[in-house]
Amino acid sequence: MKTFVLKPQPPFRLDLTVWTLRRRPENAIDDWDGRVYRRVFADSDSPLLVEVSQLAAGTRPRLSVAVHCDAWSPELQNRVTSAIERLLGIRVDMKPFYLFVADDPKLGPLAERFQGMKPPRYPSLFECLSNAIACQQVSLASGIQLLNRFAQRFGQPFDALPYRRFAFPRPTDLADTNIEDLRQIGFSRQKATAILNLAAVTRNGHWDYARFQDVTDDDCITTLCELRGIGRWSAEYALLRGLGRLHVFPGDDVGARNNLYHWLELSTKLDYEAVARTLQQWKPFAGLIYFHLLLDKLALNNPGEFHVQTQAED
Repeated sequence: MKTFVLKPQPPFRLDLTVWTLRRRPENAIDDWDGRVYRRVFADSDSPLLVEVSQLAAGTRPRLSVAVHCDAWSPELQNRVTSAIERLLGIRVDMKPFYLFVADDPKLGPLAERFQGMKPPRYPSLFECLSNAIACQQVSLASGIQLLNRFAQRFGQPFDALPYRRFAFPRPTDLADTNIEDLRQIGFSRQKATAILNLAAVTRNGHWDYARFQDVTDDDCITTLCELRGIGRWSAEYALLRGLGRLHVFPGDDVGARNNLYHWLELSTKLDYEAVARTLQQWKPFAGLIYFHLLLDKLALNNPGEFHVQTQAED
């Protein structure tokens, strides 16, 4: 095992960030025991188990990163560091957001309650869009359970007591997989076809985050919607949770719309256009509102699993 320390941009709270990433307590890919975040990464040679814990918070937050692997090198540390920086958003500067909401009577208290959350991003476009596909037209809990089975069946295993853990499958891991293989673990035929098509087009390396780095939102959505099984909601989900475009609020997300509706205590349900109009006053931070409302709902619905007050000390 190799350990090293990372220094996130302050403020940072690991617990809030991990819950924003994992979304549900059933998530076995992004494991959290209340103190340590664990995830298996599929590396070119062998899988790695990465464990992250918070050593200090406040103005000088520090994270301890432990990597369980067969062979260590400076290059591997750089890859792990890059992955953690993206996954946990530790380099994102939230100061402009906090300054923006400081005097806002509605958004200010919400931001203060969850101060230290950083916007997470999926490690790869394939994982991001696979999450979107799996969670279409089902409850989030059902989608997460489906993704757990997907990882257990096709992801690289890492044996670590007390149980085996699995990396999220890579496109190459699905090279010999067919529709019936995916249907056996609960994917519909339509979703299985979409996942395999996504794996096929991303195996050549042309469908990754770099492809969309300098592309406008509208053009990103148009291009992503060319993929089988990807519509406007999935594309906007990828803009926020994959590309890190924090001004994007996936307006077709029914759960997110309901969160916004309840938070603002509205009398009329919101549609896609109404969501955009409502969030205009908080431009360009709609995506951060999306994440904060998710945490607000998690804190309400999972009191035994989620503790807003839990944070590391200086």
